[in-house]
Amino acid sequence: MKTPRVLITEEASRYVEILKIAHGELMFHQSGGCCDGSSPMCFQKGDFKVGSSDIRLGIVDGCEFWMGKEQYEYWKHTQLTVDVVKGRGSSFSLEIPLGVRFVVHSRLFAEDELNNLDDVVEGETN
Repeated sequence: MKTPRVLITEEASRYVEILKIAHGELMFHQSGGCCDGSSPMCFQKGDFKVGSSDIRLGIVDGCEFWMGKEQYEYWKHTQLTVDVVKGRGSSFSLEIPLGVRFVVHSRLFAEDELNNLDDVVEGETN
């Protein structure tokens, strides 16, 4: 079994399920931009246009998790875990009206994990 690049906590998973009921299929994107850009943003699937400058790290709770290529270069040696904290972010992410925001925690992969990682998928130009 390959080592996943992205995971999700039980608490974050509960919010994903709430958001799926309200909005249907979801996706995450983390750009690394200013403001809340370094936090994962949750969108209705298709509301954020993935392009050739994006990398799909994996799928959590049925949601694709994308990251900008530039950001990925800094984080490619880490496993990300999507979590949720109380408080409002300053973004367009779907969880904001619920009084929470998604965040990621990271840890460096062990050497044996680096040799057995899930493959990434590059986005396409639309």
